[in-house]
Amino acid sequence: MTGEDEATAPDSVDGAPIDFDRLELIEKRLSTDERFARIDKRPDFAPDRLVCRYEQRFYPNSVRAARLEIVWFENGDFSLHYHEDHTDGTFDHRWDRHPSDHKARDHVHPGPNAPTPGDDASHPVDWRDVLSRILEEIEDRQRAFWEG
Repeated sequence: MTGEDEATAPDSVDGAPIDFDRLELIEKRLSTDERFARIDKRPDFAPDRLVCRYEQRFYPNSVRAARLEIVWFENGDFSLHYHEDHTDGTFDHRWDRHPSDHKARDHVHPGPNAPTPGDDASHPVDWRDVLSRILEEIEDRQRAFWEG
């Protein structure tokens, strides 16, 4: 899940199916959000995800593009991957909930390179709260580009 050229999908470790109904609810919620230039529902390179592309105005010129990829599973597991393309590299950060041999079920793979194993974390139970918290964290990062 490190870029559009990868066709691999994240798999819930216990094999839960993708929750396309949840992704549709998220797409409806975010489709009116002015932060996003567009939202791609199940694009060819990621047919299991919702890909939300941020408006460029939130970033300095050194950030060429930014997106949030969302996959949700019917058992409540999820992976939200935030990615920035910079003129001199990339930034990746991922929030996950799924069984893991190396971390707690709730964990993050922090930026700038989203390493594995990542860090144990605590995510809210309700999907709306998870989404709100992650969008706030991304907004904090965007704001930091402009603070002096």
